[in-house]
Amino acid sequence: MEIVNPVVKRWQQDAAADPDAFWARAAARLPWFRPWERAFVWDPPTFRWFVGGLTNLSYNALDRHVTGGRAGHAALIAADERGERQAVTYAQLLAGVRAIAAALRGLGVQRGDRVAIYMPTIPEAIAAMLATTRIGAIHLVVFAGFGSGALAERIRLAGARVLLTADTTWRKGRDVDLWGIAAEALDDPDTPIEHVVVLPRRAAPPTLQPGRDLTWDEFLARGRGNSDAHEVMEANEPAYVLATSGTTAEPKLAVHSHGAYQVGIHSMGEWCFGLRPDDVWWSTSDIGWVVGHSYIVYAPLLAGCTTIAYEGALDHPDPTTFYRIVAEHRVTGIFTAPTAVRMLMAHGTAPARDHDLSAVERVVCAGEPLNAPAWAWLQKEVFGDRVPVIDHMWQTETGGPVFGNPYGISLLPIKPGSAGIPLPGVFADVRTREGEPCPVGEKGIVVLTRPFPGLTPTIWGDPDRYAREYWQRIPGVYFTGDAASVDADGYYWFSGRADEIIKIAGHRIGTIEVETAFLRHPAVAEAGVCGRPDDVRGEVVAAFVVVRAGHEPSADLRRELIATVRRELGPVAVIGEINFVRLLPKTRSGKIMRRVFKAVCLDRDPGDISTIEDAGSVDEARAAWRQLQAELAPEA
Repeated sequence: MEIVNPVVKRWQQDAAADPDAFWARAAARLPWFRPWERAFVWDPPTFRWFVGGLTNLSYNALDRHVTGGRAGHAALIAADERGERQAVTYAQLLAGVRAIAAALRGLGVQRGDRVAIYMPTIPEAIAAMLATTRIGAIHLVVFAGFGSGALAERIRLAGARVLLTADTTWRKGRDVDLWGIAAEALDDPDTPIEHVVVLPRRAAPPTLQPGRDLTWDEFLARGRGNSDAHEVMEANEPAYVLATSGTTAEPKLAVHSHGAYQVGIHSMGEWCFGLRPDDVWWSTSDIGWVVGHSYIVYAPLLAGCTTIAYEGALDHPDPTTFYRIVAEHRVTGIFTAPTAVRMLMAHGTAPARDHDLSAVERVVCAGEPLNAPAWAWLQKEVFGDRVPVIDHMWQTETGGPVFGNPYGISLLPIKPGSAGIPLPGVFADVRTREGEPCPVGEKGIVVLTRPFPGLTPTIWGDPDRYAREYWQRIPGVYFTGDAASVDADGYYWFSGRADEIIKIAGHRIGTIEVETAFLRHPAVAEAGVCGRPDDVRGEVVAAFVVVRAGHEPSADLRRELIATVRRELGPVAVIGEINFVRLLPKTRSGKIMRRVFKAVCLDRDPGDISTIEDAGSVDEARAAWRQLQAELAPEA
């Protein structure tokens, strides 16, 4: 398996020859208050990067640009679905960060304390993140859409002393009462929260608890007389903790550090995405997810470019919203999710036609594999083959990209449906559960054979769980939990989570493969599948399908879809049933929660669904399943 591109091949060879030196060179491209003594120390499963090096993530994202001549350059553009816009320069953002840093110190927040942030993607929230890392505290951002139970659980796991929130956010034209949700979470008798700060955004002021709660202005007033200076942090001190995204039932807090994390996301921002200072970069994610941390906030600011922070839905108030923002701000680089692409695809290309997208130079996608039909629609119909649409793969635990197409180094041929190759400095393989390497084309479990900067070094408060779940499942390697195969050119083809592989009569089929086959039919907007037990074949496919506008569910469409999947995958892909639904159960980061389908088919409780985008999708899937079973049942 060899990459023939000579530039990329040279990078990979340099990394393989001396990984520590390779990453040390990458780290040297960022400022350090004091250089490291050792680039890497590894005593499996524990490891440390840039040991003894002194730095600060927030300082490198802001102060050095302000003192280096970019004070007046736009750091971020805040936009929302209501049409409001606000540009914030690097100097203005730094001033806001320093004010919050002093105010946090005014509340008694010290180095190593945890600060929970339950806010939408707005300038105050981003400034709060940067202020927390500036003073050496550790932020826990909780997506402003989670319910009170999920918020309370994450606060408990982190042991957060302070909660910063807003009273309201907006989603598809609705006011979402964040303060009501936060107040309910704070009723938890085990909450460690001592101080709560509320940013008022609506006319009626929130009802606060005296002695505990402050308005935003009262909070900032606490900063008077306190230092707003940055802390000097050892490279391995934590900058933030963040819960994994929740397609599985048990949340855990991944830890990311000041030193290794910034080296990882800064490097991959350049190598994978081509980030540069004159970019206007739009990651359509939310700060509540790792994509928002890494590629709305920290990596674009480390690069010195302009990042767009968007609050709301990409298709509200109408399907032109996404394209209007791209055109209005002359966006040069877009990072979005396959779910968002499929949502836009359901509306067709008409919403894009009246907008000037000529500034766009590249589009990158992650979250789940970008199915080939969705890739072809965006690549060819929206952008007319003018710019590359590039898939890549990473996780909350990795902090930044692991697999991708190194656009910023030298673009490789795009293979639609593949996440690309292991990026320079990343060492990966596909193994069996017994740890044996899989031959070319054979599905197995993706593992990392060596840590790289950005990979979480532990789980907050539970190092034993970290060792058990990541390094002991296949001893000696890092277990990603994802299934994939590798082709003869070294490209990785992800099939879904390892525990989501469907086994039909001894054949192993990935959920992504089946869902991609459904998307080949022009009537399908989205599809989610799982395996369900079958007496004859072991398992068959249970499918849940969302149809595009202009199409209607019917028995004829079911037959067409079965024929489409059979044509794409062959007779081994046995479809047990196709259930038509209005929406799929997905996390708020856009990942399909296939375990919900499994629970529906087995008539079981789906477990923790606190991360779900719309809880009604579970009831809808269950109702569709029961209705179809009743239709298929033989008459008594």
